[in-house]
Amino acid sequence: MFETLRNAFRVKDIRDRIIFTFLMLIVIRIGSQLPVPGVNGELFASWFESQAAGLGFFDAITGGSFLSMSIFALNITPYITSSIIMQLLTVAIPALEEMHRDPDGKKKIAEITRYVTVGLALFESAAMTYGFYRSGYLIDKSPLTIISVVLALTAGSAVLMWIGERITEKGVGNGISIVLVINIISRIPQDMSSLWEQFIAGQTSIVKAIIAAVVILAIIIGMVVFVVFLQGAERRIPVQYSKKMQGRKQVGGQQTHIPLKVNTSGVIPVIFAQSLMQTPVIICSLFGWGEAGWGSHVLKALNQDNWCDPENLVYSIGLIVYILLIIGFAYFYTQISFNPLEIANNMKKAGGFIPGMRPGKTTSDYLSQVLNYIVFIGAVFLTVIAVVPIFFNGVFGASVSFAGTSIIIVVGVIIETLKQIESQMRVRYYKGFLND
Repeated sequence: MFETLRNAFRVKDIRDRIIFTFLMLIVIRIGSQLPVPGVNGELFASWFESQAAGLGFFDAITGGSFLSMSIFALNITPYITSSIIMQLLTVAIPALEEMHRDPDGKKKIAEITRYVTVGLALFESAAMTYGFYRSGYLIDKSPLTIISVVLALTAGSAVLMWIGERITEKGVGNGISIVLVINIISRIPQDMSSLWEQFIAGQTSIVKAIIAAVVILAIIIGMVVFVVFLQGAERRIPVQYSKKMQGRKQVGGQQTHIPLKVNTSGVIPVIFAQSLMQTPVIICSLFGWGEAGWGSHVLKALNQDNWCDPENLVYSIGLIVYILLIIGFAYFYTQISFNPLEIANNMKKAGGFIPGMRPGKTTSDYLSQVLNYIVFIGAVFLTVIAVVPIFFNGVFGASVSFAGTSIIIVVGVIIETLKQIESQMRVRYYKGFLND
């Protein structure tokens, strides 16, 4: 990794891209400290800390902006949601699917995604402002204050979306993902400080403190290594292309493979599952619903802070639902993002085949069978990474924001960004070679 960065800084164009990305990240962190005008930040922070609402992950992906109620409080969550919606609609609506296959159509879909993002941000801002109005978190309840809060939150989300796209265009790429990663990384020092005070500084002896530190480091390093392994694991399906006669020459006949990643859907299933579980909790907390009766027990079961608690194991039913959702979404997202029939037909048209398999439907069925097998393995590994921090949180009270989901996002984006930098360096090398 460090060798890649060292080589990248030697190339002016790539160095400029890295510097541009770094400057944009500074702008993001500055914006994360600017408070929303009209909101009493101290009252909101007190409410946030008093709630056992499982909002740690949401605050982590916003880089603490939600807790401080800055103009970037919504962050890029509306963009992530709108992207997911557009991906689902692309599969459900044939016209969008046709647009997705065309380069100009992809630009149109990206434009629609921006409009949907602004619409979602406006809706979420209005809902949050109503919650603030109802709970007394606004400095005053005048129409001007209400409008300014809604517009500030909406504009903050739109600006972050614009910055993410600029990083993709003029920076190192993966703009939206990099914004998400810098938000998560910004919370790690605070989380490490909490772990230090909770498990190390409070020990009665140096030996116990050392053991606690070693265990914490071993768990974190082990999870990072596990994520790196998961991100790189793939099943390679061999493909043979038949030879063809072009004039007097035989062409083709090369061997290649179809790389099927074990973690085909990435972190999307976990984000889907967490959003589905946490959204009711967040809404009910803001509006004061479900504070008594059976509704309170349902909300506690949905709240991951109550899972794996030895004193209240009944609430761990929510963990079982969470696991099932991760596995279900892993299959669902893979089905909409990878079409075995289309792959088989494209191979058949190009004269390719899988050894031992007839082209067409037989190949498609084989790819589906292999895909279902590796998706299950990937979903199980993904579930383990997501559940391990929840287990330690419930049993030992180790409440941190960088859960398994955060580690998957950070490691995955870093690996992908380094690959893009290497690719840009390789393209520049080939261009220079051809010019010579």
